[in-house]
Amino acid sequence: MVDFLSFRDGDATQEPTVTVESFTGQSNATAVRIEPGEEVRELLPHIDRLSLVEVNFPAFGDGRGYSAARILRESGYTGELRAVGDVLVDQIVAMRRCGFDSFHPDKPLDDAAVDRALNRYADVYQRTIDGRAPVWAKRHPEKTDG
Repeated sequence: MVDFLSFRDGDATQEPTVTVESFTGQSNATAVRIEPGEEVRELLPHIDRLSLVEVNFPAFGDGRGYSAARILRESGYTGELRAVGDVLVDQIVAMRRCGFDSFHPDKPLDDAAVDRALNRYADVYQRTIDGRAPVWAKRHPEKTDG
């Protein structure tokens, strides 16, 4: 069973996280936790000092964290981006495509199920953060903007 999953080189960040409000009000924190409904754009002026951003998924159906991940990655954030909470095996591929590179689910995940999910499809349909070329771009390499 998998309690923690990381796709980053090196060790995962072990720093304790603080709330967005606490983070923006101090200068020494480098790890922050985003809760659903919080505005991730508040972190953008401080993106250079962030080493870890945890995005909480209190329920598997709450997709706001996907947007937070994409906003951070498109804004240039290169630190660890961790999905925590009610993270299910079938969400990991989509979360990886949005920019998450580590996962700490509430309940351990089955190793074989994670492997199957990550290796099920060779091709993807949408362009996202992970750099994989979508099927349409493979068929029409002259069109790179969708």
